[in-house]
Amino acid sequence: MAIKCDKWIRRMVEQQGMIEPFAPELVREANGEKIVSYGTSSYGYDIRCADEFRVFTNINSTIVDPKAFDPQSFVEVSGKGYCVIPPNSFALARTVEYFRIPRNVLTICLGKSTYARCGIIVNVTPFEPEWEGYVTLEFSNTTPLPAKIYAGEGCAQVLFFEADEVCETSYKDRGGKYQGQVGVTLPKI
Repeated sequence: MAIKCDKWIRRMVEQQGMIEPFAPELVREANGEKIVSYGTSSYGYDIRCADEFRVFTNINSTIVDPKAFDPQSFVEVSGKGYCVIPPNSFALARTVEYFRIPRNVLTICLGKSTYARCGIIVNVTPFEPEWEGYVTLEFSNTTPLPAKIYAGEGCAQVLFFEADEVCETSYKDRGGKYQGQVGVTLPKI
């Protein structure tokens, strides 16, 4: 398995529509203002956060249970261009980009250092072979202060690993429960 470079990423977007919309270069400025960068980097792709958030709240004093997750534990926030996450809490969001992962590729996604240096951790699980959809992002605010996340700007970097062989069973073959997700997707069993 080998990590893939910017030329490979551009080729996969052209041939297979792997990322839509796609920024072929790293974008560091918008409307004359500096932003948290997004787009193609040397060995990865920096994804953007869409303006669609679900902020965790404890107003119902519920138990967080991945087998019986209470959707009422979130407050929806959108249309502001940002989201404020309460201290020691988290928010879910989704990417601007829609992904179509080839059968011989696995990705790993890591948070950008700009957010990590502010105590904001971005968690994303791997994109498995033949998974497709918008990525659900989890932002954890590890600080005792409110934290701000910006929509339309970079938040994490996707690294692409191409296998020497095609996998026997892909995510699509298994009928993965998060296949084709279109919005912020809560836990499923």
